Amino acid sequence: MIKRNKIKDLLKSTEFGKEVIVMGWVKTFRNNQFIALNDGSSLSNLQVVVDFENTSGDILKKISTGAAVKAIGTLVESVGKGQTVEVKAKTVEILGESDAEKYPLQPKKHSLEFLREKAHLRFRTTTFNAVFKVRHALAFAIHQFFNERGFTYLHTPIITASDAEGAGEMFRVTTLELGNPPRDEAGNINFKEDFFGKSTNLTVSGQLEGELGAMALGEIYTFGPTFRAENSNTTRHLAEFWMIEPEVAFADLEDNMNLAEDMLKYVIKYALDNCAEEIELLNSRLLDEEKNKAQKDRSELSLIEKLNFCLDNDFERITYTEAIEILKRSKPNQKKQFNYLIDEWGADLQSEHERYLVEKHFKKPVILTNYPAEIKSFYMRQDDNCAEGKQTVSAMDILFPGIGEIVGGSQREERLERLEARMDEIGIPKDELYWYLDTRRFGTAPHAGFGLGFERLVVFVTGMTNIRDVIPFPRYPKNAEF
Repeated sequence: MIKRNKIKDLLKSTEFGKEVIVMGWVKTFRNNQFIALNDGSSLSNLQVVVDFENTSGDILKKISTGAAVKAIGTLVESVGKGQTVEVKAKTVEILGESDAEKYPLQPKKHSLEFLREKAHLRFRTTTFNAVFKVRHALAFAIHQFFNERGFTYLHTPIITASDAEGAGEMFRVTTLELGNPPRDEAGNINFKEDFFGKSTNLTVSGQLEGELGAMALGEIYTFGPTFRAENSNTTRHLAEFWMIEPEVAFADLEDNMNLAEDMLKYVIKYALDNCAEEIELLNSRLLDEEKNKAQKDRSELSLIEKLNFCLDNDFERITYTEAIEILKRSKPNQKKQFNYLIDEWGADLQSEHERYLVEKHFKKPVILTNYPAEIKSFYMRQDDNCAEGKQTVSAMDILFPGIGEIVGGSQREERLERLEARMDEIGIPKDELYWYLDTRRFGTAPHAGFGLGFERLVVFVTGMTNIRDVIPFPRYPKNAEF
């Protein structure tokens, strides 16, 4: 029995005269003779030529856009334009019918907004074939990067009783009866009667648990789903997203920056090397999209130029304090063109400030370090010898063109007394995080780590402008379809 041939392989083949079996979905069928067939293995379609004179009319009627078909025939050199090979079909079998009048994806250009509503079918479009092939390559490259460096892949819990970021925007996990939950003497919901015996949520980060692993295994990374119940409908936010979070024992802030820069360059290069066809298509798509924007809103770099921009430059490393001075003196700030003007130390930088530093001032990726403690998380190591009133922490954010922050991390506070004092200061109960503090009680050591929002990386490498277009089934406020 002849095995099914992948279209990707046949398009490169020169074994003319070979009998082949192809299966796929009909993109178009014209002149009752030419099927453009795609099986998902390639962005390009394979032309299957039907012997319509010897094919039943019933079969011909069912060869419609969206239908799944099986064709057995001979691979021949194509004489038509647009393809080098085609299959001259001996038989065509309908595997799954599709009513062409009702099939949502007609042979025309659809808006991304429309395709978002048809997320269960959008994989069949060329654009999303490319996006999810690149997503796969990036995920594979991340695992390969850490594996080559001896890291241990650690699965941290999705259900947790702690809030790693202190943000409070978490999805609750419960089996209690919502209409009539048990209550304690004070009238509060009694979570002791819940499944886990305490209040639990979907995690926003695997970092705290990752630190436990690093303090025994040395170098670990997590790569899993995280959740944020933030009522945000922007193009940059999801309620469910994936995070990569390495943690490294005996590492400081500089080690952390080096690891993050190496990782980003590694995975971007892997995508360029292994998804050239997909990235070329997405580059062309982005160039067409840019033509519809006002000149001032257009990117100075194409997608491929942007990716090489990150590979070809050493990332500029500056402190938050240096960045504030640059921004205060910048023309957009002095001419009040920023939406958020920078007038004093301690301001939380916005995307427009981050992009200015990368795209206008340094013209290379930037790593910002040593942020004010007040705008960063409790677990970040407090810097020594700070100016009065300007306590900073050993934090770092990596800024990329067109997107702003792509990585955030820090050296962790390994000193028990400093960590406990900071937790007391901002009201984080120490007894609930006893297990985290134990790593500081028993064999504490310097360590560092960072977080990379995977979808934000995919947005950058694919050039897609909405984060909902780089995850198979996006979750956001008022939407949990499919």
